[in-house]
Amino acid sequence: MENSQAPVGRRIASTCGWKAVFLPQLNRQSLSVYGSEIAVEKECIRQLQSGVWVIHPFSPIRSYYIMCMVAITFLNLIGIPMEIAFLDGYSGVGWEGFNVFSDTLFLMDVALNFRMGIISEDSEVAILDIKKIRVIYLKSWFIPDVIAAFPIGYILLIAELQSHSDTSTSGSKASRMVRILMFVRIISLVRLLRVSRLVRFFNEVEKVSNANLEYVQLFFRILSLFMMMFLLCHWNGCIQYFVPMLEEFPSDCWVRQEKLMNATVGEKYSFGVFRALSHMIQISYGSNESPTNEVELWVVMTSMLSGALMYTVLVANAAAIITNVDQAAKAYKDKMNHLDDYMTFLKLPNDLRLRIQKYYGARYGGRWFDEKNFLISVSSALREEILTVMCLSLLNNVPMFQNRDVNFLNTVLLQFQHEVFQEDDVIFQQNAPGDRMFFIEHGQVLVETDSFSQELADGDYFGETCLMTKGKRLATVQALTTCQLFSLSSERFQMVLQGFPDIRRDMEKFSQQDKEYVRHL
Repeated sequence: MENSQAPVGRRIASTCGWKAVFLPQLNRQSLSVYGSEIAVEKECIRQLQSGVWVIHPFSPIRSYYIMCMVAITFLNLIGIPMEIAFLDGYSGVGWEGFNVFSDTLFLMDVALNFRMGIISEDSEVAILDIKKIRVIYLKSWFIPDVIAAFPIGYILLIAELQSHSDTSTSGSKASRMVRILMFVRIISLVRLLRVSRLVRFFNEVEKVSNANLEYVQLFFRILSLFMMMFLLCHWNGCIQYFVPMLEEFPSDCWVRQEKLMNATVGEKYSFGVFRALSHMIQISYGSNESPTNEVELWVVMTSMLSGALMYTVLVANAAAIITNVDQAAKAYKDKMNHLDDYMTFLKLPNDLRLRIQKYYGARYGGRWFDEKNFLISVSSALREEILTVMCLSLLNNVPMFQNRDVNFLNTVLLQFQHEVFQEDDVIFQQNAPGDRMFFIEHGQVLVETDSFSQELADGDYFGETCLMTKGKRLATVQALTTCQLFSLSSERFQMVLQGFPDIRRDMEKFSQQDKEYVRHL
């Protein structure tokens, strides 16, 4: 058998072709969720065997699609208020085309959500069942998405074409078309509901980002916060100009006072945003005049309240970011700082330091947990249940543990020890004394003798001959990837067997019968 395998992505791409873009990609995020390359490959196989077309939440096309939708949604949320407030119905062919394209894309997004895999709440399993996806989507965001995706762009295009075709008709009919067009433009504000999509897209980017997660989550939280603040200021600035426009610019409105009637769109927008910020930060610099009518009074009050809201949200989020620091990640950093100081004191070579740092990264995943104290602190029933969830499937893969008494299996599980080996680590050498058996949770190992080699992966086991007889190892086992293993020492196993004499006799008989079969391990 070959000593190495092609990368998962290459194997899947070679067998699935273009369909591979809909399958989970191999990156740090998928590895942190599934644990190993083999587990990611099994997830690909699970999706292919489902027999239906679903976009996996960890697929490459999903990542690119989310980024594209974030950009399109943000452009919509910027452009729609500017179009309504400043362009006076002369938005041009390019903007109308973008409106139609955006509406089409959002309608397609609603349809695609029925075929988009969902990351479960515990981020451990991707929901790929079409019926479950449909039920979850219909109960959650379907109605807001349909409202936000309503094709106003098509209606605007038809109304404007009709308006242009009626320019040669009577003045009353043309005036009526202008009013209808203005009404449709105001109705198009419903598309601002797409802000909910922007927030959700950011949450999804955070979930499927190809990184290890603390800094990415912090970055996207801060970025989304500042984008929401920018949109609030932007919308407020557009409203400052839009309200006088609806009143057909009264003689005492601020637009006429600033002599902006014939100004460029850039000038109008700049003055509108400046006026909005003056209200929002409540310094009134450059905006000392009092509101001249009731409508303007309400606009100013709303602007001031939105500024107070912005302050509140900013302070609340800053406090949440500070107080909700990942304590486990912080403890891990502290441990690593102490470790770096100790390695410097010992004057260890750089390559050894790097291997030690990689070991801690693989062992703890960037978060420090006191596993032993945690398991000791819970009740024996909970401890057994935790280990059953984690390890029982591994134990059931071994023939000599199959169909055994539940109490015996639970007692064996309590003796399991978690171990991590890095790529190229030799787990044990041939002819070395055997003292424990290994179960592969995640990873790949190579079992070699002078005349035999075999690769083992997730769910496999090796070294079981030493449990009953402390003989020498029959093969050399080397880690091909970072391996998460559970070990069972022969000494602890013998102590367990003392409480189950019938099983002990059966195990000894089984060991003798199966000795030749397992000798290559």
